[in-house]
Amino acid sequence: MTDRTQKSSVRIGGAAGYWGDSQEAPRQLVMQGDIDYLVFDYLAEVTMSILVRAKEKSAEAGYARDFVDLVMKSLLRDIKARGIRVIANAGGVNVGACAAALAKVAEEAGVDIKIGTVEGDDLSGRIDELRAAGVNEMFTGSPLPDKLISANAYLGAFPIAAALDAGADVVITGRCVDSAVTLGPLIHEFGWSADDFDQLAAGTLAGHIIECGAQATGGNFTDWRDTVDGWDNMGYPIAECRADGTFTITKPENTGGLVSRLTVGEQILYEIGDPGAYVVPDVICDFTDVTLSESAHDRLDVSGVKGLPPTPTYKVSATYRDGYRATAATVITGFDAVDKGRAFAEQLIKRTRRLFTERNLGDYRDTAVHLIGAQTLWGENADVAAPQAREITARIDVRHDQREAVELFSKETTGVALSMTTGRCSAGAAGRPKVTPVVAQYAFLIPKDNVHAIVRVGDAAIAVNAAPTTLTTGAYGSVPAEADENADMADTQEIPLIYLAVARSGDKGNSANIGVMARRAEWMPYINASVTPERVRQWFGHVVEGDVTCFDAPGMHAVNFLLTQTLGGGGTSSLHLDTQAKTYAQQLLAMPVRVPTALAQQLMKQD
Repeated sequence: MTDRTQKSSVRIGGAAGYWGDSQEAPRQLVMQGDIDYLVFDYLAEVTMSILVRAKEKSAEAGYARDFVDLVMKSLLRDIKARGIRVIANAGGVNVGACAAALAKVAEEAGVDIKIGTVEGDDLSGRIDELRAAGVNEMFTGSPLPDKLISANAYLGAFPIAAALDAGADVVITGRCVDSAVTLGPLIHEFGWSADDFDQLAAGTLAGHIIECGAQATGGNFTDWRDTVDGWDNMGYPIAECRADGTFTITKPENTGGLVSRLTVGEQILYEIGDPGAYVVPDVICDFTDVTLSESAHDRLDVSGVKGLPPTPTYKVSATYRDGYRATAATVITGFDAVDKGRAFAEQLIKRTRRLFTERNLGDYRDTAVHLIGAQTLWGENADVAAPQAREITARIDVRHDQREAVELFSKETTGVALSMTTGRCSAGAAGRPKVTPVVAQYAFLIPKDNVHAIVRVGDAAIAVNAAPTTLTTGAYGSVPAEADENADMADTQEIPLIYLAVARSGDKGNSANIGVMARRAEWMPYINASVTPERVRQWFGHVVEGDVTCFDAPGMHAVNFLLTQTLGGGGTSSLHLDTQAKTYAQQLLAMPVRVPTALAQQLMKQD
């Protein structure tokens, strides 16, 4: 590592997990967190699609306006007075406009700040070059779509560190990997080099934990009753990081939520796929031997992270127009509500299909009917013994290649109000369903030599040196886990998985992951024996079209399931009710698991 004067530790507050996160989060961290850095992760893949559409309408749009208008405008003086530095990927697809808007706010407030920017991720001007190179989608192998709207590479943390090295008080980026906004300050503070793989992996994990805000402090915790009393004043996460790569997760004092092995463990497993190969631009992270230790109340020590040299490619997320969609919803109540709702949806689709044929519009690309309130997410796992709901929301989602067809659907949805089912009322705002273009995603890889980060602080261009001496070009990653056949299964009975474990789920493109963490280490054999890839695939048979793979994370007494081709295209393309697999963990926790009868009786007695 590079020699330099170092702090013993650096405190970084995670102030946003998505565009729209509470503006109270940065205020809490600035005023109560005693932090050195305030970091924001605004750019989910779906968010990029929204920002692309916004920039199409206005050259001054395309960035996360909340960052400037709601956060920095009100907190800038306090941030400056406390010496806090800020890193945000709020630049979206218009970094320059975001920086200019912040500079104007700072000038009006009379606050002198240096603004750094990181660009170079935008490849939209190089589409012909990419097409000539024969780019293929990284999961399906499909060729580049005819008309791309955007293409942005996921940059790493070294450009952010370079801007901080040059004195930037605020660094605004476009598309970078989510954890880079945390890793960048650590590279800057501790002088980590591009070959310090273990430290880079540890800093990445710290960033991964705090990148989703209060998710790490009990906000979306399985055991929600342990945190519910503090939801009105949820604490947001702080990573207290040290030069050796170890770190502690905590939160401001006298705030709600909980920092524990289980709350943080859920977040570590969230959206990572193989815990032994979490790939980011700067390093391949191995989280399989990570250990979590509750050193004090609301303080969790994290260690055991390993790193491998990075790959020679960047991931690129591109978007393209892919037809149109609309969603109609109506509340249906009374006798036979579920049957009426299903009949209404089926007949409306049948009616509009007939009208399409008469107008030579062609068929729908896809349709979906969701009877919300009747266990529509559960598929074959629905409780058939439960009383039939007497009030539901019938939601109908449709996609078509032509706008005219979707507009016709929208009109007929309200046009049949007097000719179809009784006992119905509005499920939301009055008027016809909105017709929107589908901006679909397309992911591919590009050699790092073909992408160059552009860093500026003020008017000065800043050089970036982020090339490691080695790269990973061969096979890497964990061997998929197999069922544990050695668990003691004599004198057993079944109980729901939730008695033994907590879980969290999320999405990556058209895949989903479900991380399962044992409440106690000695219960892992029972989980491994019952919650197998085969059973998980059967459990989600109503949505999974691909494979299910299980990966071990023994350091945390956990496993992570990767479910491929399960989200109907994922993100903006999907007509599923749950387009991002956020509910999958709750569904899996209902799976029956076989345990010794004595243990089952003990756990159920405590319930």
